[in-house]
Amino acid sequence: MVKEFKYRGIQIDELQNLSLEKLFVLLPSRARRSLTRGITDNKRKLLEETKLAKAGKINTPIKTHLRDVIILPYMVGVTIQVFAGKEFRPIVIKPEMVGHYLGEFALTNKRVVHGAPGVGASRSSLYVPLK
Repeated sequence: MVKEFKYRGIQIDELQNLSLEKLFVLLPSRARRSLTRGITDNKRKLLEETKLAKAGKINTPIKTHLRDVIILPYMVGVTIQVFAGKEFRPIVIKPEMVGHYLGEFALTNKRVVHGAPGVGASRSSLYVPLK
């Protein structure tokens, strides 16, 4: 049996039907402060695009540089591509992400994978066979 997600005791279907004022009470203080201070034009445009994408009216992927947008319940199920410094990383928004920032899910640094030392890199690399 799959456990159903609840945000602070409320199911995701009920969260999507809540008014913004009632939703603000459930959010953490940082997110509540950010949303009550107002939404800028860029953020408003992104939120409108997510509504259209959820309704199926937009076929193109949603790309954004806005990493400080708080994920709201009606955004669940939409894929947003967030800029991570070099490329856009696709994020499928799940119910567990509500109340977090978009930037938390698009990490800006990759794991470093070092290669083998090249010829002449050090004294010991002189004796590394060259296949």
